[in-house]
Amino acid sequence: MKNHDYFMRHCLELAKKAMVDGNPPVGAVIVKDGKIISRGIEAGKSKGDITFHAEIEAARDAVTKLNQKDLSDCSLYTTHEPCIMCSYVIRHHALREVVIGSRVKAIGGMSSKYPILIAKDIGIWSAPPVIVEDICRQECKALTQKYELKRND
Repeated sequence: MKNHDYFMRHCLELAKKAMVDGNPPVGAVIVKDGKIISRGIEAGKSKGDITFHAEIEAARDAVTKLNQKDLSDCSLYTTHEPCIMCSYVIRHHALREVVIGSRVKAIGGMSSKYPILIAKDIGIWSAPPVIVEDICRQECKALTQKYELKRND
């Protein structure tokens, strides 16, 4: 049986591709019934459009492939904590589980002062997703550090 590490390793490969194109190293996959059904690569910088976040791209792909907006029977894996914008998309599509490599405190949808990902008081949304953290954490953080060093050169 495939475990969290297996799917996060796919996200790490996608994150490396994002970084090659000058984007932050974020990769995401959506899993249904133990299979990857969609992928997302961070591309906001290279495409000049802030909405090209890995999690949003994975959700767009899943909605298209499944021909449905309800993703409540799916899990999202991502190298980094989804930002506030991505968290809104996750909640809108009712993903049941979010598996995170490492946190992003400044704009994280869970750990910032705007915890949209885990808020229980937004009446139009179902219950927040189950959160699993720190999967391949060191590898995810190492990619971020490498990106930051490259960006600051």
